Amino acid sequence: MSQQLQQVHPNVLAKILKQRTLYQNEEIVVIDKPYGLPVHGGPGIKNCIADVLPILAKMLENMRAEPLHLCHRLDKETTGVMVLARSKEAAEKIRLLFKTRQVEKIYWAIVLGDPDPVEGVVEIPIVEKEVKSHQSHYKMTLAPRYRVCPEDGRVVKARGDRHAERAVTRYRRLAAASACSLRQLQPITGVKHQIRVHLAYGLGCPILGDHKYSHWSKLAPQKLPELTLRRLKLEQSKARHLPLHLHAHRLCLPLGQPLDFVCKLPLFFQKTLRKLELDIPKD
Repeated sequence: MSQQLQQVHPNVLAKILKQRTLYQNEEIVVIDKPYGLPVHGGPGIKNCIADVLPILAKMLENMRAEPLHLCHRLDKETTGVMVLARSKEAAEKIRLLFKTRQVEKIYWAIVLGDPDPVEGVVEIPIVEKEVKSHQSHYKMTLAPRYRVCPEDGRVVKARGDRHAERAVTRYRRLAAASACSLRQLQPITGVKHQIRVHLAYGLGCPILGDHKYSHWSKLAPQKLPELTLRRLKLEQSKARHLPLHLHAHRLCLPLGQPLDFVCKLPLFFQKTLRKLELDIPKD
């Protein structure tokens, strides 16, 4: 589906997004973002949400409608609730709500492993660094303020990285089975790839299908536990085709009165939950 979205005509993509509209009023349009569709353009990207916002606006309202505006972003592989604004003024107002952390965001993710304790808060700064390997690339990673001294086990203050950003993520378990668990995540801050980094490097439980953050020093498919492979009826050599199982499930927007939007899990996510025998929570 994601590759098909990259190939379709912009009018067709706008029509698909119109069909996935969850809510609209005079200020905003809320859509259910599909898997594999980038929000912004870039090298090698044929179709993205930003490119079709003028077409989508006309389809939703009339031929003279102002193009819709982006208020926030989701990663290409993340599905779920996404807010667009009908005017520049509304977009600026909503961006300020995100910036000042007044928007409540709830994500669901299937992760490898079952973190202990089952709920808590990860508060570790994040910074982007170059990974120098046979194929150099950049990744977000942790920049902890404290470290354990290997000689005597004392906790000492680490040398700070001035580029590191404060990052806070609340998490709790919704279900666990088959060497995996379903987690609810609430990012309090909004650092790039925050949830993925905190789960993989902070809790040691990468998101299922997150091939980028399952290793540090190499670009390689995620290594899956034997039980998970059996449940998914998958060979390790085919693991590279597993999609990222991260979904923007709910968003609460305080625009006058609080507006609460909930987005159902995509079919591939639901199928994986069933295969792994993880109970699907009721909305």
